[in-house]
Amino acid sequence: MVRTVRTTSTATAMAAVLAAAALGLAPHQAQAAPATTATTTAATTTAGTVPEASSELRFHDIPGSGGITLKGNVFTPSGARPGAKYPLIVLPTSWGLPQIEYITQAKKLADSGYVVVSYTSRGFWLSGGEIETAGPADTADVSAVIDWALANTAGDPAHIGLGGVSYGAGISLLASARDPRIKAVVALSGWADLIESIYSGRTQHLQAAGLLGGAGFLTGRPGPELQQILGDFLGSKLDREPQMIEWGKQRSASEKVDQINANGAAIMLGNAWGDTIFPPNQYAEFFEKLTGPKRLEFRPGDHATAEATGLFGLPNDTWTNAHRWFDRYLKGELNGVDTEAPVQIKPRGDGGYEGYADWKSVGSGGTEKLMLSDSEHLFAGVDSGANGGVVLLSNVLDQFFQAPPTASIPLLPRAFAAVWQSPRQDADRRVRGTVRLHTTLTPTKSDGTFVAYLYDVGPLGFGKLISNAPYTFHGRPAGRSFGVDLELFSTAYDVPAGHRLAVVVDTVDPLYIEHNPTGAQLTFSSPRTDPSYVSVPLREQ
Repeated sequence: MVRTVRTTSTATAMAAVLAAAALGLAPHQAQAAPATTATTTAATTTAGTVPEASSELRFHDIPGSGGITLKGNVFTPSGARPGAKYPLIVLPTSWGLPQIEYITQAKKLADSGYVVVSYTSRGFWLSGGEIETAGPADTADVSAVIDWALANTAGDPAHIGLGGVSYGAGISLLASARDPRIKAVVALSGWADLIESIYSGRTQHLQAAGLLGGAGFLTGRPGPELQQILGDFLGSKLDREPQMIEWGKQRSASEKVDQINANGAAIMLGNAWGDTIFPPNQYAEFFEKLTGPKRLEFRPGDHATAEATGLFGLPNDTWTNAHRWFDRYLKGELNGVDTEAPVQIKPRGDGGYEGYADWKSVGSGGTEKLMLSDSEHLFAGVDSGANGGVVLLSNVLDQFFQAPPTASIPLLPRAFAAVWQSPRQDADRRVRGTVRLHTTLTPTKSDGTFVAYLYDVGPLGFGKLISNAPYTFHGRPAGRSFGVDLELFSTAYDVPAGHRLAVVVDTVDPLYIEHNPTGAQLTFSSPRTDPSYVSVPLREQ
């Protein structure tokens, strides 16, 4: 069934779709909800005349893989000529969001000459099926939607693009490994390695997984496999760890990079430094493995906040560059996006964009080592007050107000937090890239968790969080030392002259599940033959 809307402005389109959504977006009625048909004529101006025609919007039931129905919409360029073909862009929705998510950006793309198909991912809202978490059925859906679009729209089979935010980004990358028809991909705030995203340092990212799980149950129908995996993951069932890791690998584009490279799609990746659901490290590592046309952009913010304003039609650098990427690789426009430095980063704070030839060049100014020479002993299981903040909130405050999570470094209780500080910096330090911790740990129990933090400490002792990362171990002999190498989440942060760097380690953070048995203690030491340190990458001065 088809519903047609001729849009004259973003506001008109949004009003029409939101009204339709209000009538029946009940996720658990998806299998039985009948398709509806309605027609809206073009809005008139206050003078009573009809303005120039804009792109056309239609709502469709689109056949997905396995016989399910996907709820979708199609924007067609204004004045599309019969028989003419136009570049096709397919946009799978984010986790928990319906098909109206991209309506503003889809209209802009259609106004510039694209056929744009967006659809609600399977298992959510009124689309059929169950949530497969970017499994084989989801990537098969992408191919099915492309098949349908080529048969039912003016889409050009030789110029097909794919894109999305978050879940839509992850599905897009995986689909580019499966379907060689895809020539360009824009993957924003997504993941390439699902394990490194929510299980980095062998530590469950509690708030991220809990938020995704809750949103899935609220807006869709999680399949039995997802329910099992989520229960095992949040329940810390170590006997199921191999199955969970294998499940995650099947849903990670990093495991299919050879197929992606062989298919040759031009890949643009965008993410935020403070993404608490899909941290930036895994995107940067994936980017380095790509051999085709590629671009990597990092900006301040949290999950999907860097591109969120663009979804509401406001000016947005991320979406501007996404359009340029599609224009270059689907239309062949020589707009310069392919001649710019392929790595574009915007530091946290008020700095402008910096361009680099590759990810390795981001910290090309060398590294500064903060030696962790003093042995530190702490009791586990108590939150010291140092933490990474709250998922989706803390890094938004940093993005818009330069207000990251803070801690009073002198007041941190030394029984529960290990603290090392550098001398006052004699000049600005431009931290760029991935901070690395190397230390020697001696636990009193065979299992445990710690979280490492790097702070920018001002004259009054208040520390602003630069980065953090968790680390968990299991089955280590109690009382026996072992070496630890931990990468903190990548960032770009300027430390003012006169400030100090501080490394803090504690054992509890609300962002993560901790595995410290009652009474556990941890000792961090720096043997003469293997000194402990934090390596801080710097921008070339």
